[in-house]
Amino acid sequence: MRKPALHFWQIWNMCFGFFGIQVGFGLQNANVSRIFQTLGADIDAIPILWIAAPLTGLLVQPVVGYMSDRTWGRLGRRRPYFLYGALATTAALLIMPNSPTLWIAAGMLWIMDASINVTMEPFRAFVGDMLPHRQRTKGFAMQSFFIGVGAVLASAMPWILTNWFSISNVAEPGIVPQSVKFAFYMGAVFLFGSVLWTIISTKEYPPEQLREFEADAKITNPNMSSEIENKSAPNVSRFFRFGVILLTVSGLITVLIAQLSLEKELFVLSIGGVVFGLMLIAAGWLKQRGHAHNPFSEIIDDLFLMPHTMKQLAIVQFFSWFALFSMWIYTTSAVTTHHYGTSDPSSLLYNQGADHVGVLFALYNGVAALAAFGIPILAAKTSRKTAHIICLLCGAGGLTSILVIRDPGMLWISMIGVGVAWAAILSIPYAILSGALPGKKMGVYMGIFNFFIVIPQLTAASILGVLVRRFFEGEAIFALALGGLSLGLAAVATLLVDDLAGSRRDDASGGQALEMGH
Repeated sequence: MRKPALHFWQIWNMCFGFFGIQVGFGLQNANVSRIFQTLGADIDAIPILWIAAPLTGLLVQPVVGYMSDRTWGRLGRRRPYFLYGALATTAALLIMPNSPTLWIAAGMLWIMDASINVTMEPFRAFVGDMLPHRQRTKGFAMQSFFIGVGAVLASAMPWILTNWFSISNVAEPGIVPQSVKFAFYMGAVFLFGSVLWTIISTKEYPPEQLREFEADAKITNPNMSSEIENKSAPNVSRFFRFGVILLTVSGLITVLIAQLSLEKELFVLSIGGVVFGLMLIAAGWLKQRGHAHNPFSEIIDDLFLMPHTMKQLAIVQFFSWFALFSMWIYTTSAVTTHHYGTSDPSSLLYNQGADHVGVLFALYNGVAALAAFGIPILAAKTSRKTAHIICLLCGAGGLTSILVIRDPGMLWISMIGVGVAWAAILSIPYAILSGALPGKKMGVYMGIFNFFIVIPQLTAASILGVLVRRFFEGEAIFALALGGLSLGLAAVATLLVDDLAGSRRDDASGGQALEMGH
């Protein structure tokens, strides 16, 4: 039994929830630091408060993926997590701007990010469940479209409320402005409404039907999804060996950082290595005592058993997301200093530059939304790998060109390249990965794949500040050039990826049903 192709509006409906998720995520990214500062946070403390976001995703996504792989009820397999996560995120969006104290706001960030991750993670696996391999590039590209549209709306919402509806964007000290509060309220409505639309409009295949679809896919292409099933679980000694090595090396590096009084940001990576080493030792200890059948142990097993294609994509993702985080962290300081000639946050020029960066970010997200429709066409005419390489090189050129272009009014050219790369990063790696995964582990591996987004984020947070201060003489513009180089390395790494399900032309094309709208 071959999994049927879905028409355009079916794919639209199943991905529509991502629009609301991105609105909530975008409001969080754009306004939480503002809320923290309003409630009295020192500027140096904000990065520590923000570390909740990547760490929460690191922990939550594989657990939710693992659980959703094993769920089937009245709402299906993934949709219960859409609903529960959306309810919790909606509540967090309503409470966050009304937080009376900084510690409550920090706690709400943890809750909000955890809830967004509960909702978001199953959406990636949902595409693998619902679409045949030949349509998955289109499915993930549709998610990229909604991510772009949601990000543009979220970025502009406080400005729209202030300039179109005359809602105040200033308030007394310690009070969050009304424009921010109403933006969060509207975001809550958008998020819950769009996720509910997906839940209502899309029905999931039952487990027995998914097994039949997967059996047919293996007959059609026996290389797909079989690697994991042919591997045996890692033994106890492997856990202990890797755990002890990682714990020892990371522990020594942590002590060295403390003894040499190096930048405190470096502790993020070293302590993270210590924690992961302890986790591996704990997993080995549980397995040694016959307690290996639990979510923690099985997720660690799956991490060691990840397919070869996923390991190759992990390198691509690392360089891609390192570049993205360098852009998100340093574009404002780079543009205000390099193009507007000021580093004084209280100056008019600085605020004009910062406002211009907001427009540029909205622009690249808008470009990504449009590029999402072109990526499947490019993949059909070439291949998914070739399409991804082209898009990453566009992004590399875009980031690097910020160093060369002196007129800030021309930086929109740079953002076109960044937007094309952003659309591809959000879609093509997931489409390639889904063809290397068995359906019964689609959720947990999509969650584990998030590691290769979080790890480069933590790496960027740890070392970019050191590089800018010590090697770039405080010039943030060179961090963007480094990001461009990183995207170039991601393009090179893509050459080495084995795209098992995309080896045939119809797999890359996405099928004619979507093209014709039948």
